[in-house]
Amino acid sequence: MHIFKKLLLLLAIVGSINWGVYGIFGFNAVGWLLGGSLSWLSRTVFIVVGVAGVCLLPELGREDA
Repeated sequence: MHIFKKLLLLLAIVGSINWGVYGIFGFNAVGWLLGGSLSWLSRTVFIVVGVAGVCLLPELGREDA
């Protein structure tokens, strides 16, 4: 797996962990760590994680031999 795909996967995992924590406890870990959910840094992380998820979509249809 190329380093770019590993980075995308890591970002998607961070996002999914944040969503899981938010769903279970109502706590936004990324927002808390980066100065609130509406801070420019938090929003940037949310955008980057979202783009990573979209970039991983083609991997769903890929079959490895």
